[in-house]
Formats: sequence, C-alpha cells, structure tokens
Amino acid sequence: MGVKPDKVKNIMNLKNSIYKLSFAAMIMMAMNATDLQAQGVVPAQKGEKTFTLEDLNFGGNNYRNMVAKNRWCTWWGNELVRQDVDACYLVNKTTGKETKLFGINDINQWIAPTKDIKVRALYNALFPFAGKSIVMVSNGSKTYTVDFKKHKLLSEMDFADGENLLEANAQQNAFAYLKGSNLYVRTFDVTSNALTKEKKSHDFQLSKDGSREIVYGQSVHRDEFGISKGTFWSPNGELLAFYRMDQSMVTDYPQVDIPEIGFNHSETQSCIATPAPDKYPMTGETSHKVTVGVFDCMTGKTIYLKAGDPTDRYFTNIAWSPDSKTIYMFELNRDQNDCRLTAYNAETGEKTGELYRETDEKYVEPCHPIQFLPWDSNSFIMQSRKDGYNHLYLCTLGKHRSRMASNTESLEIKQLTSGKWEVMEVLGFNTKRKSIIIASNEKSPIQRNIFAVDTKTGKRTLVDDCGKGWHSATLSENGQYVFDNYSTPTVPRKIALVNTENGKRTAYFTAENPWKGYNVPEYSCGTIKAADGETDLYWRMVKPVNFDPNKKYPTIIYVYGGPHAHNVDARWNYSSRGWETYMAEKGYLLFILDNRGSENRGKAFEQATFRQLGQIEMQDQMKGVEYLKTLPYVDADKIGVHGWSFGGFMTISLMTNHPDVFKVGVAGGPVIDWHWYEVMYGERYMDTPQTNPEGYRKTSLLYQAKNLKGKLQIIQGLNDVTVVPQHCLTFLKACIAAGTQPDFFVYPGEPHNMRGHQSTHLHERISNYFFDYLK
Repeated sequence: MGVKPDKVKNIMNLKNSIYKLSFAAMIMMAMNATDLQAQGVVPAQKGEKTFTLEDLNFGGNNYRNMVAKNRWCTWWGNELVRQDVDACYLVNKTTGKETKLFGINDINQWIAPTKDIKVRALYNALFPFAGKSIVMVSNGSKTYTVDFKKHKLLSEMDFADGENLLEANAQQNAFAYLKGSNLYVRTFDVTSNALTKEKKSHDFQLSKDGSREIVYGQSVHRDEFGISKGTFWSPNGELLAFYRMDQSMVTDYPQVDIPEIGFNHSETQSCIATPAPDKYPMTGETSHKVTVGVFDCMTGKTIYLKAGDPTDRYFTNIAWSPDSKTIYMFELNRDQNDCRLTAYNAETGEKTGELYRETDEKYVEPCHPIQFLPWDSNSFIMQSRKDGYNHLYLCTLGKHRSRMASNTESLEIKQLTSGKWEVMEVLGFNTKRKSIIIASNEKSPIQRNIFAVDTKTGKRTLVDDCGKGWHSATLSENGQYVFDNYSTPTVPRKIALVNTENGKRTAYFTAENPWKGYNVPEYSCGTIKAADGETDLYWRMVKPVNFDPNKKYPTIIYVYGGPHAHNVDARWNYSSRGWETYMAEKGYLLFILDNRGSENRGKAFEQATFRQLGQIEMQDQMKGVEYLKTLPYVDADKIGVHGWSFGGFMTISLMTNHPDVFKVGVAGGPVIDWHWYEVMYGERYMDTPQTNPEGYRKTSLLYQAKNLKGKLQIIQGLNDVTVVPQHCLTFLKACIAAGTQPDFFVYPGEPHNMRGHQSTHLHERISNYFFDYLK
C-alpha cells in the first residue's frame, strides 16, 4: 500500500508552460484546502486495445484471462505443495523450484483402475498429516483419501442425493454431513481399503427432528459475529461440537420462486410461481434460539452445553482446549453490549467458568475465537477492541480452572499489541521462536503487512520485507515459513516464501500485467478530512482514459460506506473495480471514498454511525463532493452515484437528501428502512425500533421519497434473502404516493448479488443508465 507522491502528474500533457504552472498551483491549492496527506498515482499505461465488460466484469466470458495469474498452494505440515489442474508439486522453500508429487492420472488410477475418471482437477487437494503421504481429493460428490506413496485408496466418502458434506476430520477420517435436514457423522478405518466387501465405515445419526425450522450443523445468527460454519471438530478428532438452531418462532418472509421455463416448454408444464418462505428475524421482532451440542465419535453419544435459556442470546466463536476436554465460546446479550467468555465441560456440558467479561456503551462484537499457544496449553490469545483498536491479549488460565466460579479472577490478561492500528488476522504461531504471526495495518490504514509478535515482550518484527502493499499470507505448521501473496498499487501480484526466523525471502512467482497493451486510465489515492475536521479519509480516483485536464468530465461516486468493508487499499490500482476502468474508458471520472463507519480504522471510527446509520456517512461523502468541486476537470453539474446493498442505501440517501447535487444514481439491493433488516446486524448499529424510534425514522428513506429529483434506477434480485424485496417495493410505493419517478429493474431467481454471466448483464444495465442520463 505504498503511495508515491506525484501531485502534478495530471498536468504533464499541457502544451502551454505558463498555463501549466497556473494549473499546478490550482491543484496544490485544492489539495491544501482539503488537507491532503497522502497521494499516490499509478501512471496510465499506453496501449491501443480497449476493454469490454466481458473482460472486466467477474461474470464476463474473458474475465479469467484479464486478472493477474496466481499460484494455488497449500501447506503439508511444513512443506509447501502447489495445486494445479493436472498435478501437485512440492515447492522448495529456499529456491522456489518444484518437484512433481503426482498427477491427476495417477490419482484416478489409484482410486479405481478399471473405472471412469473420478477426479478432474487437483486445485482442492488437501494434505492433512505432516510427514504422511496422504492426500484428500474430491470431485464434488465423493471425497477420496489416498496414500500417494503406496498408491493406495484408503477411503471413499460417497455423497448420495440429499447429502451434503459439512466438514472433514482428518484425525479420525470422519465426516460431518447433512442428510436432508439432519446431521450425521460417518467414520472410516483408515487402515482398510474402502473398496473391499468388508464394512469399514459407520454412520451415526445425530438428529432426527431436523427441518426448515430446526437447523443442525450450519451457520447461525445469520453469519454475524464471525460465524461461517456450524460444526467444530476437537483437536483429537474424537468430538464434534455443532450448532442447533430453532427458528420455528421466527416470522416467515414470503419469498417466491419463479420457474425456469424454456422457449419450447409444454403447454402442460406448470408456469405457476411457488412459495419459498425464508425465516427472517427483523429488528425488534422475535429471533431464533441456538444451542450447542457435542457428539462423541467413540461412544456415539451426544450432549448439549448447559448454557441456560438461549432466548435473545448469541453464542459464537467456539473453540476447543488443546486436550479436547473443554469448549470455550463468547456469549452475547441481544443488546450486544455485554460479552462474556465462558467455558464448558465437553463430556458433561456443565459450565465450568466465566473467564472474561467486556461491556461497551454502544456494542461489543466478538469475531474471533480464542487460540491456544502450541507450546503452552494453559495460555491463549484473545482479540479485543477494548482499548479502541483490535489488538492481541495474552491470557493465562489459573491453576484451578476446572473448579472456576463465575468470575474473571482466574484469568491473567496481558496486552501484547497496542497502537492506533488494527490486528487484522492471526495467521498462526512460530513454535520455535514462540511468536505470533499476524497481519495488521500498522504501516498504513490502507496497507496489510505481516509481522511476528514476541509473546514475552510484545516486540513486533516485519516479516514481509516489502513493507508495502496488501499481503495475504498462510503459515506453515510450525510457523517457520510464510507463503506471502501480495500486490501493490503498481504490481498485480507477487508471491514470496519467507523464513520467519532469519528473514530470508525467496521470490517464487511474479504475475505479468494482464492489461499490458490496453489503454488504461490513471489510478490515484489520497486523503481528505472527514466532516469532523480531524479524521483522515482515504479516497481513490480513476481518471478517464486519455485524460485532458482542460476538459470537464461527468463524475460518478461509487460508494459502500457500511461496516465490515472498505473500498480503498494499496492493492493493484488501489483495489479499483473493473467496472470503474470500463467507465473511465467511456469518458467518466470515478471517485471512491471510505467514510467513517467502514472497517479497519478503530472502534471510534466505526461507532461514529451508531443509532443513525447513513447520517455521518453522508456528511463524509459530501466532503468528498466538496473536494471534487475544487478540481477544474470535474463537471459539478454532472455528478452521479452508484452503490450496492449498504451502498444502495447510501446512493438513495444521497440522491434524496442532496437532490440538487446528484443528477443520476443507480442503487442495487438497497436497504430502505432498518425496521426490515435482520436482528443481529440491524440492532447492533441501530438498537431496536422500540428503543430508538427517532433514529429509525431519521434514517428511513420512505420519508425522503418526495425529495427525489434526479434520475434513479433501483435494481433488485427477486429472491434476495439479505435485503428482502420489501425494501425497494415499499420505496416505490412511497414514490408513487409522492409523485416522484424512479426506474426499477428486477432479476427473477437471483439473490442479493447477481451470479455468473447475469452479473455482466447487470453491469451493462448500470453503465447504460449513466450513458443515457449522465453525459
């Protein structure tokens, strides 16, 4: 995420030197007026080729050829393996050279010598045991466990119709899966050949009452609080913790499925839409109830944690003790302002202690499970924002933790990292150095770099010697090596292998620029002050291809603006979206600003929007508009805005609260009124409608429908279960009553985001709307 000062790049093509100097002065004055502190410019690349949406949109037919090439790798203990379509290769960590382990033909021969091809690609090959020549491969319906040195099939997990794999357990060669709506576990004897006639597997049925209303083994609380799955194997592989969610008391939202009918359908074929109700707990309404079960593969028995009445409570971030005897989780009240770390006996389900409690006048949002130190089963790492930024805390359990009462005195807590920056991820541990490998934005709010943190001193050492850009890394089992996949504003992709103990770095892969030869716009990055006059906000600008500073350009603001997301960072082209490049090619200037409320900038930055979503965000976005109006090449009479989801909410908010500023807008899947959004997200940021009626009314766009002046297109997936269609349909109703005239387009059968090539159709529609009305 390094930024290169180049503040007069935009005047280099001016012919008149006197005008050149005066124009440079104008730009410098504009930058000073907005307190610009960081400016980076990625020079335009000259070429003759032009882009299409098929090139730049992720649903496009040529998109895969227009993104930077990659290397897919996984760790086999402390060895690195590259996974390709037709083979897997062992990578030498000090030279980067590769040696073939086996090919796709080998795997299929070992699986079934006389049968048809079973596996068609090795991208998802897994190596679960360090030092053992065992690989797990899948073709979607079956998972095979193979010894690639002995050339032997160890087990074959076959999923019949209606069966779906949830999570594999390599230690016991067991699989948690759903059959219909019920949870099962299948175990195998790894020493046997699954193709023999002897029965070498056993199925356990963990539930019998699974249904649309009683959900087992799946993500709960609508994927909030960092939850992404519903099963959790113990370290020894013998126990499975799982979620059970009772949502029978939750109101059904009346979704409808539109049948897919071909042009030559029979007259007798049913054309009638069918009900597809979805359980959707809206703010202020009754929510579901979650409990946590524990299944023992050795005994076949299931118990449930005795956590008490689950009404209006959230259970999240499930973690196991190293000895597989204790389960830890964070428990949160419905107000989300009281969070407790609790412990349970995995054999009996009894609560053994409350280790930690954190409260906040606004909200606490636990998103990360605790992680025990590999060299100390009595100590773990906890992440918290209690000092204002997400940081690491080293926690040590008391000697008598098995008899802990409900207090916090049995836990010693030491803060390991601190500062006005955020720990973004814990990648793992270096067991020899006794350090923690993390990703953080300590270097810059828009960078992500890799550091090693000493658990005794808290001292941090930069692991990626690049010190720039955005790094996505994975760690070897013992933490000695990092697979560092990164980009910078001018570099599409590089991959290096880093020894965390001595800092040695091996260049492994450098991707060529996939846009070489194309006429590419100029990408730049900088800051302005937020509406509070103090906070730096980062922006990205994409200037039109063949930019001429003497011209005035129609300008589109792309916005998201909500929590848990950001738009501007120091990846290639400052993380610019392909659609922005397409619009720049068509003569538009694009501007993107991360307002307060977005991610990675600390608790106060995020919580500034509490109980009034959209208000502070609009104030900051309008500061961006003020900055744009200082630029002589921005046509202030032709400003448009586009966003999706929270960005759709922001788009309509800006169009109706500042109707004389924005001429054209396209809002996708927009929230219109927070009454109709889900409990977990909506109440975290807005409280309930009962306790914050003023905030809900102030932020509702129904009351703003009368203010619409510009051209507004609203786009909705008909089967959106995230922002349900009631939002946009009710807004349309309010516009009809007010006499305002938005346009509306719907994608039948599509969820919150358009899938596949329909996404290209969507972006063509978005583009055409600006072509028609912002020109």
